[in-house]
Amino acid sequence: MEKINTKVVVGAQWGDEGKGKISDFLSQKADVVVRYQGGNNAGHTIVFEGKKFALRHIPSGIFNENAINIMAQGMVINPKMLIGEIEDLKKQGIKKFNLFISDKAHVIMPYHLDLDEAFENIKSGINPKKALGTTRKGIGPAYEDKYARIGIRYGDFINEKAFKEKIKDALLFKNKVLRAFDLKEYSVEEIYDEYKKYAEILKPMVRETGSMLSKLIENEKEVVFEGAQGVMLCIENGTYPYVTSSSPTSSAIPLAAGISTKKIKDVIGIVKAYTTRVGTGAFPSEIKNKEISDYIRKTGKEYGTVTGRARRIGWIDTVLLKYSSRVSGLTEMAITLLDVLDNMEVIKICYAYQKDDLEIDYVPGSNEEYDSYEAKYIEMPGWKSDTSNIKSFNDLPIEAKKYILKIQELVGIKVSMFSVGPDRNQTIYMK
Repeated sequence: MEKINTKVVVGAQWGDEGKGKISDFLSQKADVVVRYQGGNNAGHTIVFEGKKFALRHIPSGIFNENAINIMAQGMVINPKMLIGEIEDLKKQGIKKFNLFISDKAHVIMPYHLDLDEAFENIKSGINPKKALGTTRKGIGPAYEDKYARIGIRYGDFINEKAFKEKIKDALLFKNKVLRAFDLKEYSVEEIYDEYKKYAEILKPMVRETGSMLSKLIENEKEVVFEGAQGVMLCIENGTYPYVTSSSPTSSAIPLAAGISTKKIKDVIGIVKAYTTRVGTGAFPSEIKNKEISDYIRKTGKEYGTVTGRARRIGWIDTVLLKYSSRVSGLTEMAITLLDVLDNMEVIKICYAYQKDDLEIDYVPGSNEEYDSYEAKYIEMPGWKSDTSNIKSFNDLPIEAKKYILKIQELVGIKVSMFSVGPDRNQTIYMK
């Protein structure tokens, strides 16, 4: 009987939960690491041996020289930015790149960035609250072209004749849209002459990765799947329209990686010890006390890896986490940034939402309806002591233990590990 050794790292909130750190931690013993969706709109910050690395596209396994790293077909990849990311890592001492790009992944083209900027400017010009807060990296427009069937796959990108034809076909549509927005139009030659150079550099990395990955799993290799963003930003299950353009859930992996649903085993929901989100959208457990939210933001360095934007701060929300567990099939949770709460007098946990006399324990489909609910809280005493050097669950202050166990109880999913700092050695398995 085939033994499945796959682990999925899923952000269980609105992204920025510390997935990169847990992915990196697990990747040190993995044979294969797969990034399965999104693009360079979301990054992972990874710290080890006193060095800080910021990843955009590349899987966290790049720091394990023995791991195979796959950028799967569910991704949209900016070739110019990817090459720059590789060069930056080389300058930081990363020399070995076992990196492969799916021939079915899509190319982010220059007009995707132009249109992303234009769409966001129009929305924010009408009403700042209607702006989605995108990173303006061209992610949404690239996915739009994918589903409009005028996108360009990497398999065609590295084929000179096919690439030129695909650009020609795409520009028949895109130039009309660019013209409507009073934006610069592109010629086939202009794009082709620049991007064929990127194609030549990346061509050795491009292959059909679905069959490659399936065989590795069948050969009982340890595989870690990592997504970007979080479940609440999923295009299907998130707080629409304030979502990303793909699905970060484990449910999306078979489609996004080209493998069978039978190949997914353990799903680890990464849960920040509090909650954050970027940009507009409902946020029931958002902390209204500016002094508390500013303290957590500063202590947790809650600013975007890619954009530098300040994140909104809230208490942990177990209604949201139960929802994430349901739609993404969580089998366990990892709690990150526990140390950020070390000096808090009182810590709150949201366990339900209420509007007038109605109390609910689910996430509504309408953002407007969701935004009309207020969080109901349990209050717990803080532990008022430094946890950054803790080496086991038993070493934690009793109040910190109770906090972790209360989250586990309310969500109904076991906590398998927790983190008390940015470094690898500050990640602790529960016993």
